[in-house]
Amino acid sequence: MRRIAITPRGDWRAQAAECGFDFHTIDGAPYWDESAYYAFTLRQIEDDLEDTSAELHAMALDLVEDIVRDAQLLERLAIPQFAWSWIAESWQQRQPHLYGRLDLAYDGRGPAKLYELNYDTPTSLFEAAFFQWQWLEDQRAAQRLPAQADQFNSLHEALVARFGQIAPALPGPLRFAAVRDSTEDRGTVAYLRDCAAQAGLQSEFVAIEDIGLSEDGRFTDLDDGVIGTLFKLYPLEDLLAEEFGRALPASGVQLLEPAWKAVLSNKGLLPLLWQRHRGHPNLLEAHFDDGAPLRAGWVRKPLHSREGANIALHLADGGWQESDGPYAGPCIVQAAHPLTAFDGRYPLIGSWVIGDSACGIGIREDDTRITRDSARFVPHAIIDKAPGVFYA
Repeated sequence: MRRIAITPRGDWRAQAAECGFDFHTIDGAPYWDESAYYAFTLRQIEDDLEDTSAELHAMALDLVEDIVRDAQLLERLAIPQFAWSWIAESWQQRQPHLYGRLDLAYDGRGPAKLYELNYDTPTSLFEAAFFQWQWLEDQRAAQRLPAQADQFNSLHEALVARFGQIAPALPGPLRFAAVRDSTEDRGTVAYLRDCAAQAGLQSEFVAIEDIGLSEDGRFTDLDDGVIGTLFKLYPLEDLLAEEFGRALPASGVQLLEPAWKAVLSNKGLLPLLWQRHRGHPNLLEAHFDDGAPLRAGWVRKPLHSREGANIALHLADGGWQESDGPYAGPCIVQAAHPLTAFDGRYPLIGSWVIGDSACGIGIREDDTRITRDSARFVPHAIIDKAPGVFYA
C-alpha cells in the first residue's frame, strides 16, 4: 500500500458538474482530492480487505438474532423500548437490506482492524462507486496509470443488481428521503434512486422534513400519498427520538435500511463482537464504558456518534486527541489502534458491503488520526508491479 502523487485530470470539475457531484468541495475546502491515489496489490485487496470484510459482515449478522431477543442487550444499546418488538419483527421477517460500510484501519502491513460499522446511513457511496471509477478510466487513458491498473470496485453493478433482487419485497410506493439542505446527502440519494431506476423501480424524492403522518397513523409524502417503503438517509436513532418516532412501529412503512439495522449501526455492537470473537485478528478489544477515566491506549466513542465527533483518543505513549460534537449518552471504549500516516495524512478504508457481498472500497484521509466530516476522499488503484515502481 502506497500513497502516490499523480497529476489531476484537467477537466475533473467539469465532469463532476456534469454527473451531479456537487459536493466535491464543501464549505470552500476540497472533499474530492485526486492529486494522489492509494496503490494496492491484488493480494492486499483480496486477502486483507475483501475477505476480511465478508467475514466481519457475517460475524455481525450472526449477532442480530441474539440481540433482538435480549431486552438487556437492547437496553444496553440505548434503543427505546417501544421499538424493540418492531425491530425484532423486521428481523424475523428478514426485511431486505441494501448496503453498509465497514470502517477499517489498514496500512498494507498488518491485518485490517475494524473501527466501526456504518450500517444505517453510510455516505461517500457515489464517489466510491462512480466518480473514482471514472478517475481510473481517465488516468489509464492518459497513461498516468498502466493499462492493467484495476480497482476494487463493482459497487455500481452490485447496487443495481441488489435493487433488482429486493424489489419484490418492497411494498410501494417507494420514496427516497434526505435532509433538504444537505447537498451531500441529496447527492447520495439521487445516485441511489438512479441505481433503483436501472433495476426497474419507480420512486420519488421527498425531503425528510416534508414527510407527514395521516390521521390513521400512516407516513405520507407531500401529495398525501401513503409511503410503502422509505429509504431514509437519516439516522434511525434520531427518528426514534423525534415526535413521529413512536408512530413508526404501527405505521406500516417498511424502512430501507430495515429497522433491524439499528443493532448493527450502534457502536455497542463492537464490545458484543469482541465478547463472541475475543482475540480475532481483525477486531479491537472493546467494552461498554463504565465511566472510569480513560487510560492510555484506549478510545472512547458514544454509541451513536458519527463523522468522528465526540471521540476521545488516548494513546499508549501518552498522546491524546479529542473531537467535539453534538453526541452524548452511553459510550464504549475500544483499544487504540492509530491510523498510519502516509505523507502526513491518515487514511481510513471504507469497505462497502452490498447485500451480503464485499464489493469495493473508498478511502477518506484526514490530517489527524480522527477521521472527521472534513476528511478528503482519495481514489485508489490496484497495481501489481515490481516493489517501489509506480506510475504517477
